[in-house]
Amino acid sequence: MNREIERESLDRVLETVRSARSQALIVRGDPGVGKTALLGYLTGRAREFRVLPVSGVQSQMELAYAALTVLVEPIRHRLDDMPAPQRTALRTALGLSPGPAPDRFLVGLALLTLLSEAAGDRPLICVIDDEQWLDQASAQALGFAARRLAADPVGLVFGAREPSAHLAGLPVLEVGGLAAGHARELLDANLAGPLDDQVRDLIVSEAQGNPLALLELPRSMTTADFAGGFGLPAVPSVSVRLEEGFLRRMEALPAPARRLLQLAAADPSGDPVLVHRAARRLGIPSQAASAAAEAHLLAFNERVHFRHPIVRSVAYRSASEPARREMHAALAEFTDAVSDPDRRAWHRAQAVSGPDESVAAELERSAERAQSRGGLAAAAAFREQSVRLTPDPARHAERALAAAAVTMASGAFGRARELLDTATAGPLAPFAAARADQLRARITFVAGVGEDALAVLIRSAETLTPLDPGLARVSYLEAIRAASFAGRMTGPRSMTEIAYAARALPPAAEPRPVDRLLDALATIFVEGPAAAAPALREVAREFAVSDLTREDGLAFGWLASAVIWDDDAAYEINRRQVAVSRATGALDQLPLDLVALALSEAWRGDFASAGSHMAETAAICEITGSQMPPSTSAFLAALRGDRAELAPLNEALHAVAGFGQQSQATYAHWVSAVLESGHGRHADAYAEAKLAVDDGHVLVSTWALPQLIESAVKVGAGDVAGQALEQLTATTHDGTDFGRGEEALGRALLGEAALYGEAIELFGRAGIRTEQARSRLLHGEWLRRENRLDEARSELRTAREMFDGMGMTAFADRARRELMATGERAARRRAGAAPAALTDRESLIAWLAAEGLSNPEIGAQLFLSARTVEWHLGKVFGKLGVTSRTELAEKLPARS
Repeated sequence: MNREIERESLDRVLETVRSARSQALIVRGDPGVGKTALLGYLTGRAREFRVLPVSGVQSQMELAYAALTVLVEPIRHRLDDMPAPQRTALRTALGLSPGPAPDRFLVGLALLTLLSEAAGDRPLICVIDDEQWLDQASAQALGFAARRLAADPVGLVFGAREPSAHLAGLPVLEVGGLAAGHARELLDANLAGPLDDQVRDLIVSEAQGNPLALLELPRSMTTADFAGGFGLPAVPSVSVRLEEGFLRRMEALPAPARRLLQLAAADPSGDPVLVHRAARRLGIPSQAASAAAEAHLLAFNERVHFRHPIVRSVAYRSASEPARREMHAALAEFTDAVSDPDRRAWHRAQAVSGPDESVAAELERSAERAQSRGGLAAAAAFREQSVRLTPDPARHAERALAAAAVTMASGAFGRARELLDTATAGPLAPFAAARADQLRARITFVAGVGEDALAVLIRSAETLTPLDPGLARVSYLEAIRAASFAGRMTGPRSMTEIAYAARALPPAAEPRPVDRLLDALATIFVEGPAAAAPALREVAREFAVSDLTREDGLAFGWLASAVIWDDDAAYEINRRQVAVSRATGALDQLPLDLVALALSEAWRGDFASAGSHMAETAAICEITGSQMPPSTSAFLAALRGDRAELAPLNEALHAVAGFGQQSQATYAHWVSAVLESGHGRHADAYAEAKLAVDDGHVLVSTWALPQLIESAVKVGAGDVAGQALEQLTATTHDGTDFGRGEEALGRALLGEAALYGEAIELFGRAGIRTEQARSRLLHGEWLRRENRLDEARSELRTAREMFDGMGMTAFADRARRELMATGERAARRRAGAAPAALTDRESLIAWLAAEGLSNPEIGAQLFLSARTVEWHLGKVFGKLGVTSRTELAEKLPARS
């Protein structure tokens, strides 16, 4: 039957899984081409496997985790053996336990663990047919698992017409039509009598090798068609012709049998008892099932089974609107309100022809249940249906706003905007209108920061001021953050405008840390950085040491620390943010937190930890589909002096700037200045640093001031260096060791050479090893020019060793050149500390293992199964020539 290639591909899946390696495969093809038959072949060949089957049902797509519930039912008893957070997430998602909405990626990790553990006894194959009709939550979890399994005897094989985006990147087996000869054989084997050759050729040609079409088209032909062969009209596609054929066969049935087909198509549960009860309510006699079965369209066994999914679709569409409402009403009546309230609510919604408050309220309760299980797509669908059925205009607007919020959370930003438009077109109360503005601004922020988001946030804050000053302050903080990303320091809707508006707020009766932070940030743009620095230092330490939560505004703390060179506070805030995001499964926030923490580690010269956190960020973005500007990766590349690595990263930063995040262009100029400084190309460093500082960004331009001071001195632009030092001291005077170290180094470069030693000591106390080594290099260069060669050699040797140890190759080479200028033959470059043979993921797993984490703990952090972690560690051990975790720890540098 010309299926040898497809069968061989499926046999390879089984062989791969038998060898304790996972395999995912999409079997893709047109309706009727034989996907289900091939999946049946796979199931038949997997006799020594545990097989978990499930099929997507189009009318069930809105019910969160409906497919996953069916798939894991045979192995559900293994939930008790799973880690508690994963067990809780999966039980909540499946509706087995009450609880807050679990993060969908934690549910995916739980599924990953469950499948891996269930495969411990014997290999496991999950066979998922009609994947395009899975509910979104199930599709996300299965796609997650398919990408993360590696060294597990688990296979996931999907049948799909067009696979959903959740399976993007997985290997695909295209199923085409049968060859002409095989198509004729199939056709002849299923004919009751001889067929005119001309008719046969027309059927074979029109079927295009589609097996179902070859079986079904003759059944829909008339006597004239068989006789002359000229009665086959051209049709747009095989699928359309199949639908027409099935429809003609339905129309030939007695009316009760047609009605039964339509009723069964309206219920996605496949429960024959439910369908029979509803049929009796509608007056459909029991013998109607026999007529449908004799027509080979529908069968009642343990489940209601259609000849093909096309039959279900055609049957449902063939019913009139009044008939559909009547069928859904009967199904709702006999759907248990206790055990299956959401399906009952959905049937009731399809049964009403106009607004109905009782049904709308029931849908709202279903949305809350779906959201508590983490089914955001289902919650959005329920809420949108609730909006449609709400009669009261004010309640209609409020429900539209709630639907917009959950729809945005589900990732459907365009539909969320439409629902917001619906909400704001209605009579929203002022408080709700302000929240609508906040939501609209957040959607705009996700799409790309621009003036629109700033204007809407400011309007929201102004509306909220008399209603809820606390929320108004949060809106102003969000506006400052948005303006910071957008790079809007001056001009319309600038930081200054936001600052004056925030200052006009009535003082908080009991100021919170976020209130004090807003006041301090506003002071920067009203009175200047020097006036704001003391308050910023105080609030930064408060964020670092206080027991704040995400609800208290912990995420805003970095704004305070970043302005005033308080890396100790920044490191502590970012470390806590990472811990909180991990504990709560907030994978939307975790990449941001990891990037910020990696930046602190980069300043400290801990490139190993920074690199591992960037690898973790990449792993999370891979599974979430989110994107992060490569800012910290660019800073690391610049510190290493890797021009080839930095070039594409800077291109990406400039591209992001073109979409509204102008701050990323400032960042690209700053890191380019760092790179050129390392290579000793001071004129180029000066040009890049000048561009970064002239941008006037409250954060990044401040970070670029040390590079501008150094490069300006090197090229003889002393006046520019002096101005830059004045700007720097506005945020460093009487401040942290980090900031005072930068000030001391700047003054040393401008002539107060005695301050080199103070800068080195201050950076050492602050733990900023990159700047401490740079200070030693600059001091050594000055000593050489002063002809104090012995002192210069000592300082330059120390700088070179520090640069080599951190992996700052270009700076290390610059120190070597200076040593050679003193007459010393410099030592050859030392290899970097990180093991070059390991991939980023292998390095990250190696460091985590060396720190004492078990394989399940590593897997939970990196969203891998324990067996996959073990497989990676085996490769690490082989590359490094070690046999134990104790030896591994000795081979790797320490991580902070």
